[in-house]
Amino acid sequence: MSNYSFEAALRKGQVLQNSEKPIGIFDSGVGGLTVFKAISELLPNENLLYLGDTARVPYGTRSRETIRKYTEMAAARLTDYNIKMLVIACNTATSASLPGLESRFPDLLVAGVIEPGAAAACAATSRGHIGVIATEATIRGQAYQKAIGRILPKATVVAKACTLLVPLAEEGWIDGPIAENVAQKYLSEIFTGADDPDTLLLGCTHFPLFRNILQKLTGPAVRIVDSALATASLVREMLAQACLLNQSAAPGSRQFFTTDNRERFMATGGHFLGELMPDAGVRLINLQ
Repeated sequence: MSNYSFEAALRKGQVLQNSEKPIGIFDSGVGGLTVFKAISELLPNENLLYLGDTARVPYGTRSRETIRKYTEMAAARLTDYNIKMLVIACNTATSASLPGLESRFPDLLVAGVIEPGAAAACAATSRGHIGVIATEATIRGQAYQKAIGRILPKATVVAKACTLLVPLAEEGWIDGPIAENVAQKYLSEIFTGADDPDTLLLGCTHFPLFRNILQKLTGPAVRIVDSALATASLVREMLAQACLLNQSAAPGSRQFFTTDNRERFMATGGHFLGELMPDAGVRLINLQ
């Protein structure tokens, strides 16, 4: 065997070893479980770790400096588990912390939820008229508006904060008259009947739970874009480009970490996963 072939074999072995490392997914609470679910369904053989910083949720009321500090602490903790990729499954944390995380962890693949969601909305729109619904902090920071503007400069973007949908999702009230009435109230300020958006971007990780209601209210002609699905596609693309897709045929492992109230995390998390969370797979950890 020549030196080149020997070195190539070593590199191949290293890649295969690295490909089995887990993907670390972080959110300030439970909303990022929609991203976790999307990644799990798209890449079922990947090993996944999820960390929800429920002790300090919500991040949206914090300063950008504090958000960056908390996010970097969580990211550093996930790197203790030898992850191959970090996914920031939180819009607020992505907006405040993504560039800093890329600089701090240069040997780690890092992805957020805003750019893939914005790119998917731009690809979906037929008239360049996009509605965005998200939390107050995300709308106020104009993260999606700016991301869409970079991709599709002539796009018209109408954004609306839909604050009450977050607690409804966490209580599991994702259908029925209460959820529908709240969603209708918000959407009525976006879809006014005159030059309505042809695409609706779900810019909060809680909002995919309301997809059926939102589609009913907007009508079938409006394309609904889920940033969780777009993020999962980006994760697959980045791993493939880095030759880090797990080649194992076995189902990947699933581990969940929370920083407070493990029982509440498990109960609420079940709404987002659509199934009961395994007791043995949920651990309480401290980021301090």
